[in-house]
Amino acid sequence: MAYLKSLRINWEQVEDKNTYPFNVPALAKCQTLDFNQNVTFFIGENGSGKSTLLEAIAYQCGFGVGGGDRNYDIGLSDESLSLASILTLAWMPKINKGFFLRAETFFDFAQFLDERAKDPFSGGGMVYNTFGGKSLNEQSHGEAFLSLFTNRFGGKSIFLLDEPEAALSPQRQLAFLRIMHDLEKEGAQFIIATHSPILMAYPGARIYEFDEDGINPIDYETTDHYRLTKSFLSNPERYFRELFD
Repeated sequence: MAYLKSLRINWEQVEDKNTYPFNVPALAKCQTLDFNQNVTFFIGENGSGKSTLLEAIAYQCGFGVGGGDRNYDIGLSDESLSLASILTLAWMPKINKGFFLRAETFFDFAQFLDERAKDPFSGGGMVYNTFGGKSLNEQSHGEAFLSLFTNRFGGKSIFLLDEPEAALSPQRQLAFLRIMHDLEKEGAQFIIATHSPILMAYPGARIYEFDEDGINPIDYETTDHYRLTKSFLSNPERYFRELFD
């Protein structure tokens, strides 16, 4: 079941809508957003507001905006905080468990864990117990991601993931889909910002596209990610001629 049911952006609280991030077109045209499925994807070009909105949701959930959960906070983003300040989240029921993963700050999160592991008053090496038993930095990027997903994720929780495919090969993206499926059966909800046509193919997911027209639902096979990838794989030579000639 989806715990986070919807969000509302309270524009009446904004003094200057011409400042970032309030002037991002997709965000500026959004009033409310519903989360009716257990898995929701945010898609769109870089700079379209996906990550900014995901960070704002994470902050409202009580997670570290730099990545982590209620127990780990490696830093905050001013942009996400300003947007978070005008968000209202609707829950049924409200849950406090979950995790916010940012691919671009994952190394910082792993370093943060390593520093805590050196401190006996923070639990020492026991810090790693819920992350596979060893430092995430002692594993490859992809192995560390899957170790986090496998060992840290579980139960009735909400997971906010920003481009989790960044460290995952296509094969490991498929493995991650299996992990998502198992976690969904345990009662997990996912909101994922992604560019991956593999991930966004997850059965039954809601896809929201961020663009100049706002934030709107879109069918998987209508997305540019699907159409372009399929077209390229069907005839790469045509794309090379157009790109290189």
